[in-house]
Amino acid sequence: MSAVPFPARVHIQEVVTRDGLQIEPRFLPTGQKIALIDALSDTGVAKIEVTSFVSPKAVPNLADAREVARGIRRRPGVVYVALVPNLRGAQEALAAGMDELNLVMSVSETHNLANMRMTPAQSLDGFRAIAAAAAGSPARLNGSIATAFGCPFEGAQAEDKVLALAEAYLGLGLHSVTLADTTGMANPRQVARLVRAFRARFGTVPLTLHFHNTRGMGLANALAALDAGADRFDASLGGIGGCPFAPGATGNISTEDLVHMLEEMGVPTGVDLGRLIGLARGLPARLGHDIPGQVAKAGRSGDLHPAPPGLRQAVP
Repeated sequence: MSAVPFPARVHIQEVVTRDGLQIEPRFLPTGQKIALIDALSDTGVAKIEVTSFVSPKAVPNLADAREVARGIRRRPGVVYVALVPNLRGAQEALAAGMDELNLVMSVSETHNLANMRMTPAQSLDGFRAIAAAAAGSPARLNGSIATAFGCPFEGAQAEDKVLALAEAYLGLGLHSVTLADTTGMANPRQVARLVRAFRARFGTVPLTLHFHNTRGMGLANALAALDAGADRFDASLGGIGGCPFAPGATGNISTEDLVHMLEEMGVPTGVDLGRLIGLARGLPARLGHDIPGQVAKAGRSGDLHPAPPGLRQAVP
């Protein structure tokens, strides 16, 4: 039984064209990225993380960030997000008219040095400059805390350390927070504990959970977060993605798998699952390899099949 009532709606936030594509060996052409984002805009997802304004040398697959951001069709009611690592990236995202900037740093110093080439303190200093640059613009600011549930180099991160970083974000004027399980180290009890602690400390501040399915616990962690009061989740179409700077990285939880689970539980998302499944089934041809997502392969639980031929009723 749920510890708190399930929300009236769970907000699904699609990250396939940023987190999903950043680790892909094959470059997806700009036109295909734009077409995929436009199609996702029609599925009912609440947000789409369109791209990242990052150095093309660091993440070659997102070298066309400017062209993608300016080429997409903006659907009313959908929030279009760009991940930005520094002030220059933020300025480019603002110029491209992004609705939200996602600022990311790791609570783990070792991972932040590997991922951002900065200490956490240096990252926060950079976020101050971004907040100042965004002041007066309509763009909102989200702060993501990477390795919130564990670092592949340092191990578990103290809960107080994670919450202190969230407080620092809010002190800079950021509007919302994401807790990210960057390398899939979280477990359901840990997730529930941290979500409840966040809610107790920060009340109704918008909170997103970002899970990777590295060890097969992604959906279990999402359910634990939901049970603890979370109502916003990042997910990637087909379950693709992963951090290029994390050993053993693998994809996010699959968007269609997450929506299917919630739909089967009677939890509304406002997302057209049939359209999502159709888009996921088209990914292997675009990427040149299979996808981890399960529902695109097996279909929904309610998709029934004809009985095998030749069955006979048993004689009483």
